[in-house]
Amino acid sequence: MPEQGKRGRSRDSGRRQWAWLGAGAVVAAAVVAVVLTTLPAPPPDGRGTAGGGTDRPVAARESAAAAFPGGLARQPDADNQAARRAAEARADGERTTAERIDEIADQPVATWLTDPSERATRETVRRVVRSAEQQGRTPVFVLYAIPDRDCGSYSAGGTAEDAYLPWVRSAVRAMAGSHAVVLVEPDSIAQIHVCERLGQDRLRLLDRAVDELSGHGLTVYLDGGNEDRVPVATMARWLRQAGVDRTQGFATNVSNFYRVDQERAYAERLADAVGGDPHYVIDVSRNGQGWRGTWCNPAGAGLGQAPHVTRGTTGLDALLWVKTPGLSDGTCNGGPAAGQWWESYALSLVEHRRRD
Repeated sequence: MPEQGKRGRSRDSGRRQWAWLGAGAVVAAAVVAVVLTTLPAPPPDGRGTAGGGTDRPVAARESAAAAFPGGLARQPDADNQAARRAAEARADGERTTAERIDEIADQPVATWLTDPSERATRETVRRVVRSAEQQGRTPVFVLYAIPDRDCGSYSAGGTAEDAYLPWVRSAVRAMAGSHAVVLVEPDSIAQIHVCERLGQDRLRLLDRAVDELSGHGLTVYLDGGNEDRVPVATMARWLRQAGVDRTQGFATNVSNFYRVDQERAYAERLADAVGGDPHYVIDVSRNGQGWRGTWCNPAGAGLGQAPHVTRGTTGLDALLWVKTPGLSDGTCNGGPAAGQWWESYALSLVEHRRRD
């Protein structure tokens, strides 16, 4: 959208016979001035609003405490894979194994919505929301069912093209009013860099998903990649096109292993490039030992620091456990299929946990 030009006020000609016209012009100019002061300012890069090109309001970013009221909710046991496995181990007399897995199960972990069934998704959302309400804390959801998910790689799947927005809409109806935090489709934007067929269609779809998520009391973060994926200027442009101006911000390091200091530095650069002061969250579920040379089931990785909401003095809202520690990244480095529980890997993450 072209940069908006300046608007001047009409002036009275000073001629007595046209005085009534001059008075009318002054009134009209005053009305215009009031309207202009109430309109949202365009992003600092002058591109107007993101996505489809129509004027839409820029989100008012909340403080970290307001974005995560009460702190982070723990998953109910029905959705907590580590808790279920720890209970099984304890029932089998494997006390040491159960105690180690408890180090994962006892932490608040995001709930991933991956089932393309609208009914199953709503049931999961309602169960997690009820549990969070009982705790007086904030549930964190991850939408992960976008068409052509993972560009056909280890986590391939998702909904059909024409089913995605109805699926999002259904999930939103179940979340509405819960003050839930929603991370929208990790990897969906960053992956465009290596999967060009996704391109503008993917960004337009995400922009429409943001529309569906807006106005329901939810806190939304888009995919922000990580510090070693996409050039900052490119990622900022894609985020704007995906509608980041109408969200709380973006999430980085999801299912990855980079240290917090690296990701914060990257996120601050990205926020500056996006403009408009977006906030961000960082996944620290498995970054306790930092980058291990690969994103897919690296040896020697460890649990990161405990997830928590920040004091809100910077753009960083929270350090989250987004990825469930112990779930495989895919059939690489000896792992089972993506999303499957891999106990030996889970125990290794606990063994190499960051302890400071």
